[in-house]
Amino acid sequence: MTTRIRVCAAAAVPPGGVRQVQIAEFPEPLAVFHVNGRFHLTEDTCTHALASLSQGDVIGEHIQCPLHGGAFDIASGEPVELPCTVALKVFRIWQEGEDLYTDLSA
Repeated sequence: MTTRIRVCAAAAVPPGGVRQVQIAEFPEPLAVFHVNGRFHLTEDTCTHALASLSQGDVIGEHIQCPLHGGAFDIASGEPVELPCTVALKVFRIWQEGEDLYTDLSA
């Protein structure tokens, strides 16, 4: 049986936006995205230079790192723009009622 972990209220992540969250079950901050009507959950720290991606710009389906301008595909975590070359961890996320949940699985 998987453990359901509350991430945040769905309304806390505006359409086209991103929000940093910290949950007790995971040691690092996470980023929740609301893109094209779907929610996505990734690690928040850029794999290139330890910057908070939730401080970056959501451009279409990509998140641009605020430090060096590299970018990642939000859904897959794959790097799409240099200098980023290492993928982000992406976690399962779903909505139940007004809240978002994860089980921290890929």
